[in-house]
Amino acid sequence: MKAIQIIKPGEVKTVDIDRPEPKQGEILLKIRYVGFCGSDLNTYLGKNPMVKLPVIPGHEISAEIAETTEGVPEMYKPGTACTVNPYTNCGYCPSCRNGRPNACQFNQTFGVQRNGAMCEYIAVPWQKVIVNSGISSKNLSLIEPMSVGFHAVSRACITDSDTVLVIGCGMIGAGAIVRAALRGATVIAADVDDKKLSLAKRLGAQHTVNSKTEDIHAALQKITGYGADAVIEAVGAPATYQMAVNEAAFTGRVVYIGYAKSEVSFETKYFVMKELDIRGSRNAMPEDFRAVAEYMKRNTCPADELISGIYQPEQAQEALETWKANPGNIFRILIEF
Repeated sequence: MKAIQIIKPGEVKTVDIDRPEPKQGEILLKIRYVGFCGSDLNTYLGKNPMVKLPVIPGHEISAEIAETTEGVPEMYKPGTACTVNPYTNCGYCPSCRNGRPNACQFNQTFGVQRNGAMCEYIAVPWQKVIVNSGISSKNLSLIEPMSVGFHAVSRACITDSDTVLVIGCGMIGAGAIVRAALRGATVIAADVDDKKLSLAKRLGAQHTVNSKTEDIHAALQKITGYGADAVIEAVGAPATYQMAVNEAAFTGRVVYIGYAKSEVSFETKYFVMKELDIRGSRNAMPEDFRAVAEYMKRNTCPADELISGIYQPEQAQEALETWKANPGNIFRILIEF
């Protein structure tokens, strides 16, 4: 079967590999679309230390059930549209014992620590298959990346009385904006791109700030009078890491989704003076996937604006080169099988 493989930094090939044979308790899935994510781009650029090359990328999955095996519940029927929870969990590490398998110490995500889904078929345990027939094939591939933003909102304990600053309006930040707005919070979106900020408003942000052309501190003080009750950082850069702490209100919550590729210096006095709650947010929980699916079924998401391009497998290198050349203008690129 056909598969996409990142051979080495800057080189992608379409290769032929064996079609998987599902084991007992597994489901064979026919892949429809797979999204390229930021981790895949970093792999292509040689900036992903967690990847061992060559690797088949891809963990943002749209598929349909092709075959089931013994032990799979009857509700999983061939032809049913679905997406996949692409993470593993060991069941015995501290994260798993504490009911947070999304942050499993030994997690292996498709396309990162193990081969991913950019191929014609994959076989996965039935427990990882999320059936959603009321969502289009293209939109199913958006569920996983949006769920990461949804999870960050849960980590921030957002309620309808909160003012939330989301830093970074890419795909992950978009998910955080949507979830915070669904919870009734007042959402302020910050980015350096006016096009993304315009989309952020359609996703539910009441206020936007271009942090490249505006003084974000002055803008927040004007909007809130005191800073944000919660700040969700979805960029992963030293400047935005610092911004999150600086712009959080006293006793505020700061949640980091992105991770900076270099060391970050903080005015640590703010940790104590403001008595901040500072948390990380990794991957997503099953309930986050379900929440995104319910949102998608409402047909209010401007999904077409979140899909920057659709390519065939043979065009994978072209797709990544396009993203490399225009990093600020791309939300998600899909590969269609």
